[in-house]
Order: sequence, then structure tokens, then C-alpha cells
Amino acid sequence: MKTFTIGFTQKTAKHFFSLIKENNISRVIDVRLNVTSQLAGFAKKNDLSYFLKELCHTDYVHVPDLTPTKPMLDAYKNKIISWDNYADKFTNLMIQRHIERTIDKSILSNGCLLCSEHEPHQCHRRLVIEYLNDHWDSDIEVVHLS
Repeated sequence: MKTFTIGFTQKTAKHFFSLIKENNISRVIDVRLNVTSQLAGFAKKNDLSYFLKELCHTDYVHVPDLTPTKPMLDAYKNKIISWDNYADKFTNLMIQRHIERTIDKSILSNGCLLCSEHEPHQCHRRLVIEYLNDHWDSDIEVVHLS
């Protein structure tokens, strides 16, 4: 199964939607905690859903079970905890949420996890894919779009 990931920051709308369209993404799976921030520009939930459908013929779904908690994210953003500590806390949250049982595999097939971070290295979208790869019997081929 092939799954993509993308961050919207440091991308123009043209570049972002071109990547989605060129890769024939079936659905964008939004894993952001805050989907309506003014800082999100073209990536605000309602606008993004509209643009994806109109420009790329791509579905949009927000999956709160794949988002961090606000206190966890705030602690990381405010440098109260390190990336490694954040990653541990987020992994434990996925365990508590049993995402390997609650997330339908079909949603990831030719889907694209969306978050804010430009690169996946220090982004929870990478942690989601790694966790599910470890817990599902299928191998997820991951393509990080940038």
C-alpha cells in the first residue's frame, strides 16, 4: 500500500496542489490539531476541502485520532520538551487510542497525511506511519512530498 505525506508550510498553493494532483492522491488525511488557524492560509479546513475537490478531484478527511493533544503540542512548540520526548508521548497516545484498530487501512491507501511541518523528520505524521507499519500486517510504502 502506498501512502504519501505532506506539510503545507514553505509551499505555495500552486506547488502544494500540483503535488497532490501529480501524484493522483485519492484523499488528504488531515492530522493537524488546529485546522482553522489563520496562519494556515489555503490549508484551512473548509478552504482546503473545497480546493482539493475542485482542483485535484481529491477527498478531504480530518482524523482527530491522529492528532497530538494541545498540551503535548504546546510543550514541544514552546521547547518545554524535546523532540524525542514529544515523539515518546505521541507514540504512547497512539497506543492509548488503539489507532491500529480504529483507523481503516483503506483510508491510507493512496492517501496523503497532511500536517504543517515542511519536512517529515520532526513531524508526527511520520510517527503515525511508522506506528501503523509496526502494527499492521501490510507494508506501507511511504512517499514524503516536498
